[in-house]
Amino acid sequence: MRLTDLADGTLDALRSAGAYLTDLATPSIRLGVTGLARAGKTVFITALIRNLTVGGRLPFFDAYAEGRISRAYLQPQPDDDVPRFDYEAHLSALMDDPPRWPESTRRISELRVTIEYRPTGLLKRAVSTGKLHVDIVDYPGEWLLDLALLDQSYIEWSREAIALASAPQRRAVSEEWRRYLAKLDPAAPQDEQVALEAADVFTRFLAAARAAEPALSTLGPGRFLLPGDLAGSPLLTFVPLNMPEGFSPPRNSLAAMMERRFESYKTHVVKPFFRDHFSRLDRQIVLVDVLAALNAGREAIEDLSRALEASLRAFRPGARTWLASILPRRIDRVLFAASKADHLPSASHDRLEAVLRLMTQKAADRAKFAGATVGVIALAALRATREVEAQQNGERLACIRGVPMPGEKVGDKAFDGATEVALFPGDLPADPQSLFEHGGEDLKGRVRFVRFRPPRLGKGGQSETQVWQRTWPHVRLDRALQFLIGDWLE
Repeated sequence: MRLTDLADGTLDALRSAGAYLTDLATPSIRLGVTGLARAGKTVFITALIRNLTVGGRLPFFDAYAEGRISRAYLQPQPDDDVPRFDYEAHLSALMDDPPRWPESTRRISELRVTIEYRPTGLLKRAVSTGKLHVDIVDYPGEWLLDLALLDQSYIEWSREAIALASAPQRRAVSEEWRRYLAKLDPAAPQDEQVALEAADVFTRFLAAARAAEPALSTLGPGRFLLPGDLAGSPLLTFVPLNMPEGFSPPRNSLAAMMERRFESYKTHVVKPFFRDHFSRLDRQIVLVDVLAALNAGREAIEDLSRALEASLRAFRPGARTWLASILPRRIDRVLFAASKADHLPSASHDRLEAVLRLMTQKAADRAKFAGATVGVIALAALRATREVEAQQNGERLACIRGVPMPGEKVGDKAFDGATEVALFPGDLPADPQSLFEHGGEDLKGRVRFVRFRPPRLGKGGQSETQVWQRTWPHVRLDRALQFLIGDWLE
């Protein structure tokens, strides 16, 4: 070996060691992104990354607006055992012609964005690397709701699940399941085929509830619809049973079998998720499709409120709870975001935010929540509409204009998914408390929020570079970024 080769090898080793030490010295923040079905998690993450790495209009994101962010870029994620968030595929779907909403979250995934910036303080400039790693962790909101199972016995969960299935807003989608449940005898001998068939019928009910308009929020367990590598496992073959007061499952009975699998689900599915993933988060955003609940009326609003209460339990690891024992650090900021704010004129965005703020406050009161700083915002990570005015009976109405998804309806009118239309969605109440008071205001029939196709982000005749550099429209994405990571960039 030549001396120059040895010198070059030594220099490369020193450079690698220096880069490794620099990376160790670079702070990282783990940002959890979750939400219930069709709340817009994938679009939020894709738009967030795109605005950071390519550029956008972010006037209320201080570090960006002040010109202190020099660049942001993707890097390999730190966790080799977690699937990568497929940013490029989701970006391609949105940039397609015609554009498509990307596929929904079905499993946990992760992506790292590194931000290079100039700190505001002299001391921090002297000691800081001027870099921040943002590790974005995407996971289904149904997994978060599973936390409630940890405080329940099998009998308690069964009674709650059966009551929810029998509630008025679920009676239609649960009819097959309730008929099947009536034939099950908890004291009958355990039977694997019965368990498999029962789990199949129960899962079909859960799927129907999730596909409903609006998606019904507080049903689980979360992995029944998103099984991943647990598909076919006995961990997913238990169901609630109708057991009388004072019933104790006999040994080797169907109820004893279900109870054992319920406890195994908590031990082998719920606890590992909170231990291995949730416990490592620093900040959290929970996306909420408030508009879908408002479409459906008071019962759906109350159902969504229960889901918010269940999710808040995850951010309240009190000294005596199981969760406290696994959390070396606590999530210190949680942002609840009413997504799809672009489905309303801008004058109603504050009212939408007020509705969600009241819902989270009521949920926090019921959950006896105290801990993380909770923020509330109405946003659209990617704006699919624009605002227009229309006149009706001499009155000016603030409307939105966009291309509704095929099959969406307003009254008897169905949309073809190709024609742009202007719609008046209705007005939210000035006092959100009226939605919750007994006998108060019910919006069902007075508002109608339809789903829209993504905007065309690239138009014919533009070069690929022009399309790539085009600013993506949004509603308050910059405010969300400021709440979630702004203080780390000061």
